[in-house]
Amino acid sequence: MLRILSFILICFGLYGCTAMGTSTLPYSVLEKKYTNSASRYVDVNGLTIHYRDEGSGPPLVLLHGVGSSLHTWDAWVQQLKGKYRVIRMDLPGFGLTGPDTAPNQETAEYMVGMLDGFVRKLGLNRFFLAGNSLGGYYAWNYAAVHPEKLYKMVLVSASGYPQDMPFWLGFASFPGIHWITPYVMPRFMLNWTAESAYAHEEVLTDEVKERYFDMSQRRGNRQSYITHFRQLREMSSNDGLGEKVKDVLVPTLLMWGEEDEWIPLDVMRMFHRDLAYSEYLVYEGVGHLPMEEVPVQSSRDADNFFMSELQQVRHHPQETNIKFYDGKQGVSQVSQNQDEQP
Repeated sequence: MLRILSFILICFGLYGCTAMGTSTLPYSVLEKKYTNSASRYVDVNGLTIHYRDEGSGPPLVLLHGVGSSLHTWDAWVQQLKGKYRVIRMDLPGFGLTGPDTAPNQETAEYMVGMLDGFVRKLGLNRFFLAGNSLGGYYAWNYAAVHPEKLYKMVLVSASGYPQDMPFWLGFASFPGIHWITPYVMPRFMLNWTAESAYAHEEVLTDEVKERYFDMSQRRGNRQSYITHFRQLREMSSNDGLGEKVKDVLVPTLLMWGEEDEWIPLDVMRMFHRDLAYSEYLVYEGVGHLPMEEVPVQSSRDADNFFMSELQQVRHHPQETNIKFYDGKQGVSQVSQNQDEQP
């Protein structure tokens, strides 16, 4: 404990109170800075969720990773909103949605229920789904429970099997440290954590770093971060973590960065081994966030995967017939998508 206190005192001396991340930013300031005309709000199970709804076509729902926000998908939205109705939310505990008071807020079971409540509120009967990192973990768990609601799924560097913890996430959730980090989350620590996720350093601009820091200063977010970091710590040593992956019937594309330091390629190989139907793409020289580091290529690959059956049929509208898997029958069917138009 003495070493921990010494570390904190040194940090205060070197960086000052503001940079130490001990304060909070008013929601009004964050809302003004990080919302736009596409921003919406919806109440799900008593929690007000911030999301964006853009474009037209078959619905595509995007889930971000730990410590992040819906902004991580900005480049994908620009590429895909001409073909899809792209919907992305700040997951409970992150971004402008902020902390959830539910006791089991970090569990897959709870998040599957929250996601289902969200899409029901938006009137989505079937949709495409993509998730990165922790958002990918929630995505495949949702697919295991509700395969009849998904056409296809993309997992981008998703959690799902035991592995070593990323250093800074492990440090922040370490016993003893985890009592302090909800109150002290220094800017430099967030910067170092973010830097470990990107192989393309030029993508991690000062603006992106500022957004990570600002979101950590939303009231309650730091505590939520640590709750989820501790969950990831428990997941990292859970030998049964990936058992439900074999229950997923939804056709899945796995996207991974070759230089991902957070979730290694071995995890992707295990997904490919256990999923009933999967393809994979590995991006050379890319880290944990292909949708930010190679947005044009990765979004194009996702689109090609989503629409592969339809692209084989000439003069066939994208929005008309899309293959999906029926959870009860376990076989592919063809469904009219007219009810999914925004």
